[in-house]
Amino acid sequence: MRYAKRGRLRFTSHRDISRAVERAVRRAGIPVAYSAGFSPHPKISYAGAAPTGVASEAEYLELGVTTPCDPERIRADLDGSLPPGLDVLDVVEAGSGGLADRLEASEWEVRLPGADTELAGAAVEKFLAAGAVEVERLTKKGPRRFDAREAVLRLAVAGTPPEGTARTAAQVPGRSCVILRMVVRHMTPAVRPDDVLTGLRLVADFAPPVPPEVTRLAQGPLDASTGALADPFGLDRETTRGGIPGQASEQVAG
Repeated sequence: MRYAKRGRLRFTSHRDISRAVERAVRRAGIPVAYSAGFSPHPKISYAGAAPTGVASEAEYLELGVTTPCDPERIRADLDGSLPPGLDVLDVVEAGSGGLADRLEASEWEVRLPGADTELAGAAVEKFLAAGAVEVERLTKKGPRRFDAREAVLRLAVAGTPPEGTARTAAQVPGRSCVILRMVVRHMTPAVRPDDVLTGLRLVADFAPPVPPEVTRLAQGPLDASTGALADPFGLDRETTRGGIPGQASEQVAG
């Protein structure tokens, strides 16, 4: 299942989102499967959740069900049971292989209200030219240093919002808004857009005047020939079109 986290819901923690999904599954009457043991839990697993404060058009989860279900019916029923801002976009019957293994990279859009386009472009060039860019982030185990450059496959200044587009909360009339687009490979530790912004500050002293607005646009497997992200549901859609039904009594809508 692919869902979006939009608007104010981007400030919702992953734990709150998982609770909202569990409640919505019950309200929608979806025949969810439960784990065995003393304290059964619904079989819902999340893959590569975006950090709190980040919007996303490409969040993924797998939902185990006890009987065959129509994916479009699940999408509509679950979407109608979730609050506005948590929007279910796509549901397919899962084939073989784990969903998380297919999510090899993410494409991000980072809006920098008030930033200078030329300075941003110069900082991006220095970052890409660097062999390594060591940044530090505070983790649960304390401060950790890692290379933010290695994970960045593409980074570019995409421009400024076209005339007439809706303004975000941080934008005001007559103020520029630089847009960065980046494709970042999933690694351990994960390199996030804020780590890349830290790298831009370290190599070029470039820092946006106000907090950035970050949106994940896509996740998926990397296309080796183009470097673009492919549809992580591609194999599942091919199986569905081929008319190969699931044989197990417990299936998964992914």
